[in-house]
Amino acid sequence: MVDTTEISQLAGQHSRRYRVLMVAPTSFFADYGCHVRILEESRALRRLGHQVTIVTYRNGRDLPDLHIRRTLPIPWRRDYEVGSSRHKIAFDALLGLKTLQVLMGQRFDVIHAHLHEGALIALVLGRLFRIPVLFDFQGSLTEEMIDHRFLRRDSFVFPPLRRLERWIDQSAPVIFTSSSNAERILVRDFGCAPARIRPLPDSVNTADFRPKAEFDAAELAALRTRLGIPQGARVIVYLGLLAEYQGTGLLLAAMQRIRAQMPDVHLLLMGFPDVEHYQQIATGLGIRDRVTFTGRVPYELASLHLAVGDVAVAPKLSLTESAGKLLNYMAMALPTVAFDTPVAREYLGTNGLFAERGNVESLANKLMEPLADPEMARMLGERLRLRAVQQYAWDTLGERIVDVYAQLLGHVPAAPVKHTLATNHD
Repeated sequence: MVDTTEISQLAGQHSRRYRVLMVAPTSFFADYGCHVRILEESRALRRLGHQVTIVTYRNGRDLPDLHIRRTLPIPWRRDYEVGSSRHKIAFDALLGLKTLQVLMGQRFDVIHAHLHEGALIALVLGRLFRIPVLFDFQGSLTEEMIDHRFLRRDSFVFPPLRRLERWIDQSAPVIFTSSSNAERILVRDFGCAPARIRPLPDSVNTADFRPKAEFDAAELAALRTRLGIPQGARVIVYLGLLAEYQGTGLLLAAMQRIRAQMPDVHLLLMGFPDVEHYQQIATGLGIRDRVTFTGRVPYELASLHLAVGDVAVAPKLSLTESAGKLLNYMAMALPTVAFDTPVAREYLGTNGLFAERGNVESLANKLMEPLADPEMARMLGERLRLRAVQQYAWDTLGERIVDVYAQLLGHVPAAPVKHTLATNHD
């Protein structure tokens, strides 16, 4: 028998229009990582008719379809964009003041907070204004600071920061996690109740990120020429931040080994910051002529640039952060190589190519496998594309977010959540 009460509740839930305040303690929009998640979540909600306001740092790129409110600048660090920094304390203080100002001038139904700094601001102000808070968790605060070499585990500030992180995690009424690995971290390391955790995996726009064959061949050829990629070269693509915890130095070292065996291979290294630093490393390794550094690539052009590639790589070393770039690679039907981490296994399943974490030789060997076997590359790419379309498309994500908003606001009863702390490799 059909439960008409439940149907009525769901219908009412999706007819409501929520006013959402997103707190984003970063220089939104900056064409990478968590920024893409914030962007695509906001667009999914707007397509469903909800109002979204994003409060964020002074720096960042404005987007015409989003309502963005920015903090005042700090005079001594006007160019801050990414990474852990002592200057973030000032930025977060200004973000807190800006969020207070916005809340005083406009009514909101829910605060959707990104990252721990955003969650801290939201928890304090949410109690003041009696607005429910949702925490969008994208990795451990302290582990990220260690990955960025901003904090040491034996530092005297590590224990209080860890306690603050635990308090934030345990105080949030509902937490979105981008992966099953993130859920395990919250439960195992920070004592969070599984009932408060809602899986909301990183996803991908599978219409924009699509196989190479669907792009204009002349446009791709022109782009290769502009990028200085030699005619006939096979191309490894990377798109993301350039940093040691992202494995950038290891990737260049692997490219040196690849060139010795496959001299026609070219690396398209797309991202920022520290481009000049890594150009110097490439020069020292004798591979500068086989690496194109693009700097920042606008998100709107990311799929076109990735379509130049034959193989994609994500040598991220972090064991706690998400890895949304993998989903872009998958949707492009690119055979993908990653260091063997729980998140990479979760996203790529059995069709990824996994190198030993931190091992340059293993990374080089895994990258050469699909380059040497086009049929294997094609098969892996097609399977990854199918996996992206079936499991990681943004199309249905907005409704899942709205479901949780409705539960937080008491518009529908909280639904039982099925949790799995085992990584799905299928």
